[in-house]
This record gives sequence, structure tokens and C-alpha cells, in this order.
Amino acid sequence: MNNELLRNYIPDFLLQMLDKQYGKDIKEEILKGYFSKRYVTFRVNRIKTNIDKVEKVLIENNIEFEKVSWFKDAFIIKDRLEEDIQRLDVYRNGEIYLQSLSSMLPPIILEPNEGEDILDMTAAPGGKTTQISSMTENKANITACEKNKIRAEKLKYNIEMQGANRVFIMIKDARNIEDFFSFDKILLDAPCSGSGTLNANDSNIEKYFSKELIDKSSKIQLSLLRKATKIIKPGKEIVYSTCSILDVENEKVINNILKEEKLEIVPIEFDELEKIPMLNTNIPGTICIKPTEMYEGFFVAKLRKKK
Repeated sequence: MNNELLRNYIPDFLLQMLDKQYGKDIKEEILKGYFSKRYVTFRVNRIKTNIDKVEKVLIENNIEFEKVSWFKDAFIIKDRLEEDIQRLDVYRNGEIYLQSLSSMLPPIILEPNEGEDILDMTAAPGGKTTQISSMTENKANITACEKNKIRAEKLKYNIEMQGANRVFIMIKDARNIEDFFSFDKILLDAPCSGSGTLNANDSNIEKYFSKELIDKSSKIQLSLLRKATKIIKPGKEIVYSTCSILDVENEKVINNILKEEKLEIVPIEFDELEKIPMLNTNIPGTICIKPTEMYEGFFVAKLRKKK
């Protein structure tokens, strides 16, 4: 890999952080992932259709695809661009949802069930909210929180397009949710630096990715987790995720909340987990996905509030 090219695109402070956290060899693998062009991926919306119908549409349109072993609703498109998929009626009708494989993992790890009261704390644009709706076939009561009014409009659009009619949208900073609320499960896909999703072919990285953003994100993440702890029912679970691969936004945030609150780690386990490319984490039971041509970098932890 051309070191001069790396210097032009990836900020020096990030190279140093990756080297310190992961070592030289793993850092090189991460950088390779940053330069990879990712395949288009989507999931089937069970509210409106089924896997067999979507598979038939792909075959009829001569679209090469691959199924995902750990999530039967997910497809990898091998030979088309996003705009090609967006021309299909199944996309226009809300029967599929374009979404990265990594971002499908937090709702799977949440294990939503029908009849549960579920909060998505930072919900826009709605990929994970509508995935929860799809997985429960519209039988869970979902509150989707989004503080930004413009992003909330996008959230509303996607929820309606997907037919997720058991979702209540709350336009509010999730840190200000009243403490009298209580939920069976909470998904906190926290605002982050995006260090797992960088495109190293983008010469504008330094305009939107900075050390200040990392520091600001880690403070917001901890405050959101504090609120989640207050409004999750005793014995129930919070799934915390970020699209960052930096421990300052992941393990350090989790360790801080574990010191403050009566929470415990629930080890993440599901079939085919070993097939996902992983980075090491320093908290057993949590996962950090390595950026590759298939996956964005992503961290996920599951926490249970002690009774």
C-alpha cells in the first residue's frame, strides 16, 4: 500500500491511534478495509414480502447475489450498484431496505420479541428501527427517538415506506427522555466519529473527521448510556453500538458506565458469528467488526441492568 497516499488521505492522529490500539499488522488490514469498495447489501422487509419473492426478482433481473449465513433476510449484491437496486419495484415499494451488513447486527443482538416495549434512542434514518419492526412483523411497540427535525422527517418517511405502523416517533434529544418511561429493550446506536466507515479514497476526510469529534462523541455516548440505564427495566437489556473501531468510543465508554451503574455484560452469541471478520476487544463478550469489502467497522456490546 502506498504510504504517501495514506498520508494524504488518513489523518496522522488516526494512524497513530490505530497503531497504538491494534499494532502495525492489524492497522494495515484496517487501512486495506478503508480503501475497499463495499458491496451493495440489503435486507428483506418481512412486513411487506418474503425472502423467496425477493430472490425470484433478483434472478429474473439477472442480478448476481449471495445470501448471508448469519441473517436469512440479508443479501449481498455482487454485480450491481445501489442505483440499480433502487430501480427495482421491490425497493420502490419498501419491500427491501438498503443497509450495511454491520448495521444489521445490533437489532439481531437485541433479540426483539412481539409485545415488547422497545426504544431506539438515536433512530434516524430508521434502518435499525424498521429492521426491528420487520423482525417482529409489526408486533412490538417501538419508540424511535431523534432530536434533529430534518432527520426525523427522513425517519418518518422510511417508517411509512416500510409499513412499520407500530412505531411512535419522539422528536427529542434522547438524553432528555423523562425518567418515568420504562422499556423492555433499548437499542443505543450512538453518535460516533465513524472511524469504522471511513472511505480512504475520499480526499475530504479531514473536513468531517477529527480528534475533537472523537472526544465529543465519547462524552455524548456516556451521557446517552446513563439515560438508557435509568429507563431500562431491571433485568432487561441495552444494546450499545457504534460505527467506530476506537476503544475511546467503545470499551472505555462501556467500562465507565459499568463503574457507575448496576450493569453487567451479556456475552454476544449467535449462530455463524465466527464467520464475521473481527478485531480484538478488551472486554470479553463484546464484538468489534473489522472494515472489509463486505463489512463496515462496528462495535457492539450488550448490557443487562441488574435487578
